Amino acid sequence: MRFILSILCIFAITMNLFSQNERKYIREGNKYYNKNNFNEAEVNYRKSLIKDSTYKIGKYNLANSLYKQKNFGEAEKIYTQIAENEMDKNIRSKSFHNLGNTYLQSRDFQKAVDAYKQSLKANPTDIETKYNLSYALQMLKQQQQQNKNNKNNKNDKDKKEDKKDENQQSKQNKDNQQNNDKKQQEQKQKQLKKEEAERMLEALKNDEKKTLDKVKKQKVVGVKVKTEKDW
Repeated sequence: MRFILSILCIFAITMNLFSQNERKYIREGNKYYNKNNFNEAEVNYRKSLIKDSTYKIGKYNLANSLYKQKNFGEAEKIYTQIAENEMDKNIRSKSFHNLGNTYLQSRDFQKAVDAYKQSLKANPTDIETKYNLSYALQMLKQQQQQNKNNKNNKNDKDKKEDKKDENQQSKQNKDNQQNNDKKQQEQKQKQLKKEEAERMLEALKNDEKKTLDKVKKQKVVGVKVKTEKDW
């Protein structure tokens, strides 16, 4: 990555444009940065911005110290602000380069590719940016392929789930049909038994009537008839 060497180069060119306090905080920040004490470096760079919030060297250095502390979100915001508003091609190139690096860290490879391309527009001969762009393109391709595979796997899983649901529904329908058939059979059997019972009852009634009629006839035959005497 392009960090402190580029910062010092820019700073040396513009040193005479800023106040003593601003130079002091930048020098202190750079000392801490070179010692990998990025938190203290950040503190001093912020102090320089308190004196002048538009101080682009302070902003650029601050973004680098935040990046080193893995505060990629805030570093990204500052790099973007510098890159999109800076007219100096050298500073634009460096800012877009480092912005691309923050996107690499967050695995947003498409934005990294775009940032590196913007950096090369400002400085087409930068070898490091070309290398990073090539790497970002390779990672983007792998990411897109992985997303495609994940999508295909999800579709296959969804199809299996749909097939499973269809099988379960088919089984449920079959079970319901069997239950309905069973109920209908039971109802038919109950109806047959009821009809059979009614026939038996009717037969018993008929038999009973025949028996009673027979008994009556027998009684009639057995009765002696008293004849009247003539007077």
